[in-house]
Amino acid sequence: MMHRCTRERGMTMIELLVAMAIGVVVVLSVSKLLVVSENQKRTTTSTNDADQTGAYTIYALDRALRGAGSGIAQSSFSSDQGVLGCRLNAGTFLPHTAAFPAPFAANFLGGAPSTLRVAPVLIGAAQSDDGKSDVLVVMSGSGSAGGLSRPVYGSGSATSIVLESTVGFSQYDVVLLSQSGTTDCLLEEVAAVPTSGASLTLVNNAATYPYYTTGSTTTLATLAGNTQSAVTPLGNAAPPTAPNPASPNNLQFMLFGVGSNETLYSYDLLQYQKWVQGAGIDTSQAIADQVIQMNAIYGVATTVNPSVFSAWAGPGDTGYDINTVMTTPATQKLIISVRAAIVVRGEYYDKNLVSPASLTLFSGLTNAAGGSLAKTINITAANQHYRYRVFEFTVPLRNMILLAGGP
Repeated sequence: MMHRCTRERGMTMIELLVAMAIGVVVVLSVSKLLVVSENQKRTTTSTNDADQTGAYTIYALDRALRGAGSGIAQSSFSSDQGVLGCRLNAGTFLPHTAAFPAPFAANFLGGAPSTLRVAPVLIGAAQSDDGKSDVLVVMSGSGSAGGLSRPVYGSGSATSIVLESTVGFSQYDVVLLSQSGTTDCLLEEVAAVPTSGASLTLVNNAATYPYYTTGSTTTLATLAGNTQSAVTPLGNAAPPTAPNPASPNNLQFMLFGVGSNETLYSYDLLQYQKWVQGAGIDTSQAIADQVIQMNAIYGVATTVNPSVFSAWAGPGDTGYDINTVMTTPATQKLIISVRAAIVVRGEYYDKNLVSPASLTLFSGLTNAAGGSLAKTINITAANQHYRYRVFEFTVPLRNMILLAGGP
């Protein structure tokens, strides 16, 4: 039997080069696929983060704006009790003599925060510290408090108010004492509910209660001694350590603005948390980062009753700057909605230019005179490596609409 002997042949140089070339192509293809996949993942993650930031910011602003005017707007319908447009005296911190914390320190109210007046909503045009974003001022109390002003029924004192009835009041209730035609109004706190009679005892200890108020141009004794004055219940500010009920913390006098670090902040004008947690925390609270800009405009009606939307008005329009609105109750009653716009940036830096050179807010919107309210935001070449999201939303001020006879 014959056997054929075979010998294995080694790979030639040409075959080796071909194999290496194929391997390189495969490696490059896989590497490119991985790079593209990672880039898409980062882009998607960054975009989702921007969407989530925008959604949360909308939620925070929408929640605040929808309750604007609760507990205070009722004081001007149908007769004026002097609440809208009054200069609020609250504890030792309002009127605010020093600048508010950033981002409300440099531009808000032109550096004169003591001029701030009571209003459901105010818009300070470009008054955030970034020099571009507006400041939103939102004031409201508790809807459950009713907001129905009660006339002062008899002569009170520096520690008490005489009403026709004290039914419905509780310890730690916060009330606003005002009078039509006066400049200042006083925020006071109920010390105890009387077991009989109609004299409502108020606190007189600034060290224990945050809302003990003497007033800058008027006093509790002066307003409490005049039957032309009115008491408006706003809500309850019981300390968390109080027994039943625990503090509802349902007073909301807030500022919203964007800092130079591209973060949206809020600030509690009534400083409730400072009182609860102690001194040294009178600061603004961060809400969301990567918020590049925030702007807002008013939705207004032409008449108070019925209150039906008529036109938009910018905070820079004649008669709608913050100083005019906050001192003109008649104008405040015509503001029935707010349209806000926020610009949010994704965190992922792309080597390519991925955003346009400019963004437009309030496109196509005009005021009553036909003037454009559109606002252009220019994006520098260095910042065009990031992706942006623009969110616009309109919030009806339900308290103003319903109280003014709207649908």
